[in-house]
Amino acid sequence: MKKQLLHVFRNTPFGREVLMQSVYFCRKTNSLLRVYIPRYRQFLMYFQHEIATIELDKSFLRDPDTAREHAEQIIKAGGLKPSFLTPKRQTASTLPDIPVDFDYMTCPRSISDLSTRISLGHIGPKVRIIIRNAHFPVLIPTPVYKPWNSITVFFGGSHNARKALKVGAELARKSDLPLYLFTQAEGKSRQYYEKILADGGFEDMLAEQHFQWLFFDKGKFRINLYDVPHDSLAIVGAYGHGLIKEVLFGSTMEEIQTILPNNMIIVGPEVSV
Repeated sequence: MKKQLLHVFRNTPFGREVLMQSVYFCRKTNSLLRVYIPRYRQFLMYFQHEIATIELDKSFLRDPDTAREHAEQIIKAGGLKPSFLTPKRQTASTLPDIPVDFDYMTCPRSISDLSTRISLGHIGPKVRIIIRNAHFPVLIPTPVYKPWNSITVFFGGSHNARKALKVGAELARKSDLPLYLFTQAEGKSRQYYEKILADGGFEDMLAEQHFQWLFFDKGKFRINLYDVPHDSLAIVGAYGHGLIKEVLFGSTMEEIQTILPNNMIIVGPEVSV
């Protein structure tokens, strides 16, 4: 069964770019695209640990008479068949319930503030709520459509980094693209990380992918980020509940999403792979 990606469409030039990125993701990974065109400013997502009220900015409701037509044009131009989500349940007359049984979801860096107010280094609070609770990885696209020609997984040996590696390896296999591992050694030897990979059963999987290891035992993390290919999809494991704050995801996560302008997939603490 094909995996599905949920996309909330914004009928603006910025929203066009984001939808183009979702179309590209689905085409590269052979996934199905489901598009929700909102009629109201808010919707609910019933996660296991939290009922999230997602408030959209008003641009998501712009020019509703052309929204579906514009979305269909973008999807068909990308070689996919349009498929739209119509919520079956509503908690209130203007508060639809959006299912959470998807495999991926696309979120711009913010869905509750105008895009002109969102800098590269800020992921909005509503998007953080989704990342914190979702059992699916979240695609954070670049502001302007940009194809990616490789997969780069940030691997520091943690439990969440191992989950990110599983997601990245699967995407590399499905898209038939090169796989990179990025490791900032932080005083540990390469053998230390090799043992983690071996103990986790990753060796055969990585051998099949013919991966390249961007391994840094010197230099500052933010400087070494320059070596991440500019056209690579970055896969990052978010930290656990206690470390995902209202503003920061943790120091490493914060540096990646502040400095790196790549398309990015964040694998949150509830993702099961």
